[in-house]
Amino acid sequence: MIAPTITYHEFRGQNDVLRNPRAASARERTKRASILTALTLFIPGGAQIAAGSRGLGRLALAVTVGCWFTLLLGITMYFTMRSVLLTALTQPFIMWAGSIILVALAIGWLILWLDTFRLIRFGQLAPGFKPIIAVLLILFTTLTSGGLAYAAHMLNDARHALAGIFGAGSAVEAEDGRYNFLLLGADAGEGREGLRPDSIHVVSVNQATSETIIVSIPRNFQNAQFAEGSPMRDIYPNGYNCGNECIINFLYTEVHNSYSHLYPEAQDPGAAAMMDAASGTLDLAIHGYVMVDMGGFSELIDAMGGITVESGGWVPYRGRHPETNQWGNRWFEPGTLELDGTDALSFARSRDYSNDFNRIQRQQCVQQAMIGQFTPQTLLTRFTEIMGAGENIVETDLPQAQLGSLLDLAADAQQHTPQRLTLGAPDFGTAGELFSTYPDFDQIYARLDELMANEGDHDEAPTAEEPEAQTEPDSPEEAVDPEGAPPGPTPEHTDEAVAEDEPGEQETADPVELTQPDGSPLTEVYLIEAQQRGETGILEQAASTNGDCSAG
Repeated sequence: MIAPTITYHEFRGQNDVLRNPRAASARERTKRASILTALTLFIPGGAQIAAGSRGLGRLALAVTVGCWFTLLLGITMYFTMRSVLLTALTQPFIMWAGSIILVALAIGWLILWLDTFRLIRFGQLAPGFKPIIAVLLILFTTLTSGGLAYAAHMLNDARHALAGIFGAGSAVEAEDGRYNFLLLGADAGEGREGLRPDSIHVVSVNQATSETIIVSIPRNFQNAQFAEGSPMRDIYPNGYNCGNECIINFLYTEVHNSYSHLYPEAQDPGAAAMMDAASGTLDLAIHGYVMVDMGGFSELIDAMGGITVESGGWVPYRGRHPETNQWGNRWFEPGTLELDGTDALSFARSRDYSNDFNRIQRQQCVQQAMIGQFTPQTLLTRFTEIMGAGENIVETDLPQAQLGSLLDLAADAQQHTPQRLTLGAPDFGTAGELFSTYPDFDQIYARLDELMANEGDHDEAPTAEEPEAQTEPDSPEEAVDPEGAPPGPTPEHTDEAVAEDEPGEQETADPVELTQPDGSPLTEVYLIEAQQRGETGILEQAASTNGDCSAG
């Protein structure tokens, strides 16, 4: 009798548990299923090379190596060429291609998981291990293929949102080493005709150091100058100086209603005129604008899940009475406030019994809270809502081609404390001195030069001291500009829109704890009743510190 001849490969195949588990013990089959699952999770294609179709496995492994190489290259570029990386990743074609690639990877990984399930030979597993491996396969499939599919969805949503917000023009160049952007918070408001930008800020960023200066322009700022070459100089050659009808936030609506033909190439003539006014007023080239519709502002905050702020004073607003639930006057208390979109908008808008400087501080506080609480976790969990809200409320003329470099600049700017300046009290005298009505542009230019000179020499934003030569005009006649133009309204002719933000002489005093007549602490209900009785003194005292605000 001749003994059968067994080759080495046949012998190896009979004993290779991964490829031939029939003769394996229950423990070995359990171990085999765990190994194949781990290979598909960490080295997609590894399970197929070890126990299945080597052709499919090699293809998957090649894709896996390519993905790891691309990820490693991206990480390297982030630390060495971040601007180039961000610019590439924010281009519409790259974002479209990226979403297609992510979908393909999700489908490919799903195929590998299904094939791994086949290779595991579920029916041969020990009964007690079957539910465990089934749960693991479902979980890992959801995390990998499902995660890639969700990433593709987010990337595609971002592509559509950015295309709806940003323009298709070419990148702009810095001037004198700085990028200067106009930020507008526009609000139609109750009883208003048309949109008006109530929140006006210029952000000036040093291209070399990424240090930032934020200049706040009060909405009632008068006699704003127009930049050279602005078509509005033909209408107002001596600045926007027609009195109370020419406070700066009226300019946007006036241009839309009467002078839009002067900006035939602008997508938003009113915003273009506001850029000209900010440029001439600050003697800075304005490279673009970003306008946020304050009416939709609450939608974005709700999409983020709300914000937290620390308020230093009582803030009046309109809402439901805490006891009767009837619509009327309400007050935000000092302390930690958890605000949804509607409340955050009321908090930022409020100016009753206070002044415009406090309002500006609260607007900046809300902005800082949004930025500080805009975490990766928030972005991942609320991405669709945030993108949808942003597309609906943000308008800008900045080109998408420059978005990557601007994001890079913004990331560096977060490492520095911005210097701040308000064109009015308290940075330029007291509220009663009416600097925003009779601005001294030489003082403004000097202060900006001083802040720029401070860059690189501070860890925290310094408080610029008043130049010795700064003086306020003693009379309206002394405020006449060099070309002899009238200065605008005299204080006694300041209209309600200005007067409510310039409440008269105010001396800064040490804060005192306010109480009710019986000595008990102030409450919201007491302030509501005092408001009904017309006791403005206690209301103004309660609201006097509501500009003291910080992000929670």
